[in-house]
Amino acid sequence: MVAAMNGTSGIFGQFLLATAVLTRLPVAAPPAADGAVAAASWAFPLVGAGIGMVAALALFVASLFGLGQVASVLLALVAAGLLTGALHEDGFADTADGFGGGRDRDEKLAIMRDSQQGTYGILALILSIGLRAAALASIAGPIEGGLALIAAHAVSRSFLPPVMRWLKPARDDGLGAAAGTSGPAVAWVALAIGAFVALGMLGPLRGAIALVVSGVAAAATAALARRQIGGYTGDVLGAIQQIGEIVMLLAASAR
Repeated sequence: MVAAMNGTSGIFGQFLLATAVLTRLPVAAPPAADGAVAAASWAFPLVGAGIGMVAALALFVASLFGLGQVASVLLALVAAGLLTGALHEDGFADTADGFGGGRDRDEKLAIMRDSQQGTYGILALILSIGLRAAALASIAGPIEGGLALIAAHAVSRSFLPPVMRWLKPARDDGLGAAAGTSGPAVAWVALAIGAFVALGMLGPLRGAIALVVSGVAAAATAALARRQIGGYTGDVLGAIQQIGEIVMLLAASAR
């Protein structure tokens, strides 16, 4: 298992590569040869936890300065978006446009590659921001909200390696094809890290419930992608991350 994760750049190099892929941080990552991203994807939930920590810090600082709960929550979402370049939000919007507006597989893929946003994509972004903000605003206190953010960002990214393992790329080119196929050890390690973070941040019962519910949502999205376009693209991975994050936050906020 360690050999499958190690590759040629080592575990730390793979963590840097995962950071370079998922954020805008200027890290000195090794060259991303074909399949390198898939091999490094076990680190996606670790990078996600770091993104969640930045969002949690923004939430806490905003609360310290006396800002209202809604404003603090929105600033936390903005902090995460700036750190990632809104990478997954863009993928979610493109996927919604393609699945909602395309008549067949080829048209759906063409729409997803178009940089302009359509009605479905705009609605997807509104729902994503609105549902996450509403869920966080209903969680009592910035500490609890921060823990939920860390869990949601880690777990939602832990779903990506299994999708890259069990679905094939929908295109012969693009991010999905270049990323490669995650090995079974990589997929299971990513899921284990995500589960560990969720249980640690949300507690055994709430964390387990949130894991199951968000996992079902991510699996349903992956199944929809296979039916719609025959596999996954980089945009589909972004949509799965967003849906996983939304559902995790909703589950964490449930009374």
